[in-house]
Amino acid sequence: MTSPLTALSTAAFFYAGALIMRGAGCTINDLWDRNLDPHVTRTRLRPLARRAVTPFQAITWLGIQLSAGLLVLLQFPASCFFYATPSLLLVGLYPLAKRVTNYPQFVLGLTFSWGAILGFPALDLDLLASTPHLIAAGCLYASCVAWTLVYDMIYAYQDIRDDPKAGIKSIALAQAKHPKTFLTTAAAAQVGLLAGAGLAIGAGPVYFGGVCGGAAATLGYMIWKVDLGSVSECWYWFRKGAWFAGGAISAGLGAEYVVRYFGWDGRKVEAPARPIAPPNFSRSPLNDSLPRFQPQVTAEVVNGEGFNEVRQPLTPCLDTP
Repeated sequence: MTSPLTALSTAAFFYAGALIMRGAGCTINDLWDRNLDPHVTRTRLRPLARRAVTPFQAITWLGIQLSAGLLVLLQFPASCFFYATPSLLLVGLYPLAKRVTNYPQFVLGLTFSWGAILGFPALDLDLLASTPHLIAAGCLYASCVAWTLVYDMIYAYQDIRDDPKAGIKSIALAQAKHPKTFLTTAAAAQVGLLAGAGLAIGAGPVYFGGVCGGAAATLGYMIWKVDLGSVSECWYWFRKGAWFAGGAISAGLGAEYVVRYFGWDGRKVEAPARPIAPPNFSRSPLNDSLPRFQPQVTAEVVNGEGFNEVRQPLTPCLDTP
C-alpha cells in the first residue's frame, strides 16, 4: 500500500499541477474569446477583452504556464507523460465547443477531470494490467465530468442573458426549462459513479459513507439552496459549492486511506510466506556413525554468457563432523 509520505507528496504535486494547468486553460480560453468577452457583462473586463494585454503577451505567459506544468509532470513516473499528453487537445478544444454545442461544459468536464486518470499511473498502478483499477479510473473520471456539469451549469447561469447576444452556447440555455431536474440528475450520476469506483477497488463503508454520502449531501444542499435567477447566488455557490463537495469527497478518501493503512477495517494483511529450512540431521547422534550424503555441485558455461548450476547424484561424504 502507498506510504503516507508518497500519498501526500503526490497529492501536493497534483494540486500544483492542477492549479497551473487550470490557469493555462483559462489563458487559452481568453485568447479564443477575446472578441466575444467584451459583449458579456461578467467577462468584459478581462485583460485580453479590455486590451490591457496583447495576444502575444498572453501566448508568452501561456508558454511559461505550460513549461511549469511540464516541470510538475516530470516529477511523476515516465508513463504519466503518455497519459497526460492527450489532455492538451481537450484544453484547446473547450473554447471552440461553446461555439458549436449547447453542452460545452461536458467538454470542460472531459478536460478538467483528466487528473482522475493520471493519478493511477502516478502511483505506479498500470491501468492496462489491472481491470479493477481501469474500471475505478473510468468511474472516477466520469464522476468528475458529471460534477463539472453541476457546478459549471450554475456558473453559466451568470451569463444566461448575455450569452445569446454574443452567440455563445451553454448548458444553462439548453436546460433553462428544468434546470434543477438536470442538476439533480447529474449529481445522482456523480454519486453513482463514485460508488462504482469504490466497488471496483473493494472499498469499505468509510468510503461509501464519507465519499458517496458526503457528495450526495453537499450537492443536494447546494442544488436545493441556489437561486439560479441571482447572479450573486450563482457565483457564491459556484465558488463555495465546489469546495464543499470537493472537501467532503477528499475527507472521505483520506479517511478510507487511514482506515485501510492502519488495518482498522478488520482486513487481515497476509505476511509473505517464509521458506521453511530443511531439518539438519548432520549433527544428530544417530547419524554420527553413518556416512552423510551431499549433492556434488559443478558449474558449466551456458552459451558463453554465464554459469548454470548442475547437481549430480548424491554421493557419500566421508569426512568427520
